[in-house]
Amino acid sequence: MSDKRRVDEPTGTETVGHEWDGIEELDTPMPRWWLWTLYATIVWAIGYVILYPAIPMLNSASEGLLGWSSRGEYESAVAEREKELEPIRAALVSQDINEMSNNPQLLQQAIEGGRSAFKVHCVQCHGSGAAGSIGYPNLNDDDWLWGGDLETIEYTLIHGIRNPDHDETRFSQMPAFGRDGILQSNQIQDLVSYVRLLSGREQQSSASKRGAALFEANCAVCHGADGTGDRVQGAPNLADAISLYGLDRASLTDTITNARYGVMPRWGQRLDPATIRMLAAYVHSLGGGEKPLVAAPAVEAKAESGNDEQS
Repeated sequence: MSDKRRVDEPTGTETVGHEWDGIEELDTPMPRWWLWTLYATIVWAIGYVILYPAIPMLNSASEGLLGWSSRGEYESAVAEREKELEPIRAALVSQDINEMSNNPQLLQQAIEGGRSAFKVHCVQCHGSGAAGSIGYPNLNDDDWLWGGDLETIEYTLIHGIRNPDHDETRFSQMPAFGRDGILQSNQIQDLVSYVRLLSGREQQSSASKRGAALFEANCAVCHGADGTGDRVQGAPNLADAISLYGLDRASLTDTITNARYGVMPRWGQRLDPATIRMLAAYVHSLGGGEKPLVAAPAVEAKAESGNDEQS
């Protein structure tokens, strides 16, 4: 092939010696700017490997002379942000939670912080919009098992629901009327008819009349004579249109037969007090939050309110 190399007269460029059907390939040199760019990228790559983590090792990568890492930069940014939030966290924890509404600026900061914490810790069960699903409460409505004021929500977050290893956890236990042989299957169906009557799902019938007597004997002690529930025991209101597990006959039959035993983690051992208070503020703000059982004192002077807003 080298014997066929020659100089192309029109261009003055030597050929590479390849020929096909009278067509030859010119050995045109690369542009000088392109070569210098190639050399520069090679030098840059070598410098990067030396200065930054680049070479894969068994459990990590080479550290690099600068000691930089994306993880370290992230941790530094988080630490800086946490330092900025320290005054807010301190203010949140230092005051009575029921007085938080007296400081609108602090309350709004708590809500925004709780919104972020909710996305990390709570959406897995309650959903991104906090609307819940079967077995997981909707936090947007005003239907509460234990109460919906800030202090009560905070207690629930700290101690959880039905945590067997914690004495202060929220706890309620519904009997499994069918599984434990307390009621027969026909009695359970009568009871289902009465519960559906309470919630407006069925009309008065002979089955619901029989169910009313069964309800009074077995259920009223927790749910109340009128079925509106009892927050002290965490017994749900059966007279509204909201149900955690469904109000159709099949769901109610399963509930009465086997009972339910939903569990919520106790966040007091996982999150710091300020984050829990932020979560309480956020959940309270979703639409169903209630006023405190004891009203918080009103702000006495507008000047004090002005000072709070500027602080």
